[in-house]
Amino acid sequence: MANPIWALEVLGTGEFIGFTGLNPMPDGVPGSGDLEIGWRMARRAWHQGYATEAARAALDVGLDQLGLPAIWSMTAVINLPSQAVMQRLGMERHQLFDHPRIPLGHELRPHVVYRIDPRGR
Repeated sequence: MANPIWALEVLGTGEFIGFTGLNPMPDGVPGSGDLEIGWRMARRAWHQGYATEAARAALDVGLDQLGLPAIWSMTAVINLPSQAVMQRLGMERHQLFDHPRIPLGHELRPHVVYRIDPRGR
């Protein structure tokens, strides 16, 4: 299965503001082997609802169209805005962990993973 990734543009202007989509969870993290919702937004697009809107569309594709049994999302513990998006999507906090690809002592190493399945919607 190809992993859907979408460019995000502001409706009406066509301004590129980031991307969202479904990607495989990396090895060594909770949910490894399943798909995650990910997003990356330009700073000028933060706190305007774009990430939530786009991630909700990806969630719908994953659960409704692809029939995935669960979808994950992860971020650094200090990234509270992304955790807020996950919570708005109805995802539940699953586990704290140290990301194996981030060096020991780095502020981004502590991570949190959220999860949702079709029953949680």
